[in-house]
Amino acid sequence: MNEMLDQGAGMAPWIMEMMLNLAIAIVIFIIGKMLASKVAKFLESRMLKSNVDKAVAGFASSILYALMFAGVILMALGQLGVETTSFIAILGAAGLAVGLALQGSLSNFASGVLIILFRPFKAGDFIDAAGQAGTVDRIELFSTYMKTPDNRVIIIPNSAIANGAIVNFSKEKTRRIDLVIGISYDADIKLAKNLMQEIVDADERILKDPACTIAVSELADSSVNFVLRPWVNAADYWTVRADVLEKIKYTFDEQGVGIPFPQMDVHVHKEAE
Repeated sequence: MNEMLDQGAGMAPWIMEMMLNLAIAIVIFIIGKMLASKVAKFLESRMLKSNVDKAVAGFASSILYALMFAGVILMALGQLGVETTSFIAILGAAGLAVGLALQGSLSNFASGVLIILFRPFKAGDFIDAAGQAGTVDRIELFSTYMKTPDNRVIIIPNSAIANGAIVNFSKEKTRRIDLVIGISYDADIKLAKNLMQEIVDADERILKDPACTIAVSELADSSVNFVLRPWVNAADYWTVRADVLEKIKYTFDEQGVGIPFPQMDVHVHKEAE
């Protein structure tokens, strides 16, 4: 009995030391995690104040947080007596297996790095990528966040963006509006063309250079189709497009230029009884 008490008394300092180390490790983990988060946010805010692109700043802060968080975990494990050098070696040996299991995540990370390096788009650009269209909000380690015009958030894996076609509608300062305007066959072609030219000339948002193209493009089944292709600043694209279509409709109605629309003739034959 006395021997067991002596053993218990001998283990007491060891247990106390382990409890103390565990408490310190927990404190290191909690404080270190908070510090990593604050430093990453501070870096992002400083980069944004230095006019660094929001997407680049977010990506850099995400990488810094991941590195600091990994360091915090190693420090906490070291406080518990775990040999961090051996632990790192074990992690390295397990890296291959983890890499194979997380091929998709690693691919997303690598794609994120490529997006940041080559910069096919930046935060604030309106793009069409991976079958989704929206304004780029930020780029993180594995995903890119986009907002749609109706304020939905779309999260797309970076690999899906990097491995597909990217249409950047904001890359250039100007854009061309492509409209097809149909008039009826009995309408005056010259009058319709002059009316559209007057509408284009009267709108100051439409650029004079390059010049707007107005031409007959097709003699369709039920209409003579014009192409109307004015150039505008990218920011004015949608408003000018809507305004031009509205003005064409009102003007054609006032001037008697017919716009064809689908019609169906129903013939009823009554058989004699």
